[in-house]
Amino acid sequence: MKKYSLKFLGALALGLSVTLSAFGECKAPVCKNDTLRILSIGNSFSEDAFEQEFIPLCKSAGVNVVVGNMYIGGCDINRHFDNFKNDKKDYSYRKLDTSGKCDTTNNYRLSLALLDEPWDIISFQQASHDSGRKNTYRNLTEFITGVRNVVGEHPRFVFYQTWAYSPDSKHFGFANYSHRQDVMDDSISSAIDAVVKNNPQIKAVVPVGSVIKNARKTALGDDLTRDGYHLDKKVARYIAAATWLKALLGINPGDVEYRPARVNEAQKKIIDSTIKTTVSHTPWPRLKPCAK
Repeated sequence: MKKYSLKFLGALALGLSVTLSAFGECKAPVCKNDTLRILSIGNSFSEDAFEQEFIPLCKSAGVNVVVGNMYIGGCDINRHFDNFKNDKKDYSYRKLDTSGKCDTTNNYRLSLALLDEPWDIISFQQASHDSGRKNTYRNLTEFITGVRNVVGEHPRFVFYQTWAYSPDSKHFGFANYSHRQDVMDDSISSAIDAVVKNNPQIKAVVPVGSVIKNARKTALGDDLTRDGYHLDKKVARYIAAATWLKALLGINPGDVEYRPARVNEAQKKIIDSTIKTTVSHTPWPRLKPCAK
């Protein structure tokens, strides 16, 4: 029998009483002029996706967004699950409001973050170095079930697909893939196949890894990182944010006026096309777009 802390069980009971009565059955993502609330149970790769370009991109698309990023650098699923079971104060809770302002609270518990907002989307992810190693996902199903018991039926659960390292990355985890970008890409895709098959509560995959893979085949180049593994702050963070916009709301970045000053028009055209094609043809489940 699994043992959970008294604090966690208290949060669980509170979560069930609040969320089930408030939301009932799972709903589609909110549409324009509402507020979409996203909680990422993540690490520095969720920082890449959300903490630079995502809010201004959504604002330009007419979508109000609140993002909570439960951050631990390099955190993997097993550590997240252990923190959840034992209600550990291990997180930096980075919360971005609709204006993009970020408030950070350190020594934060996941049990508190899960109930901080009526989240519409909750995102799970694996640490980048383990993202293509299927055996490292062994606690994911139980973790997902535990989170569902706290938040009720409303939030959609998604899985965030991360990307392969640059060809010359010095990250220790690159050895898991023979220091080959193509091997890491294929391994990540295979692991995501298993995640989707084994976890029906995952309603969509946000295929940032696949978009980065395809973008690397264009004039943007085969790196797109700033240190061999984190996304560069010029082009690639915009790619990640725009992929989230397309994957969650069905909005093509090419239909949105916003373009960071660091991204020129030619680059934006490549990015828009790559995202539209990749997300539309992903083999994994996608959320239904908003009704117009």
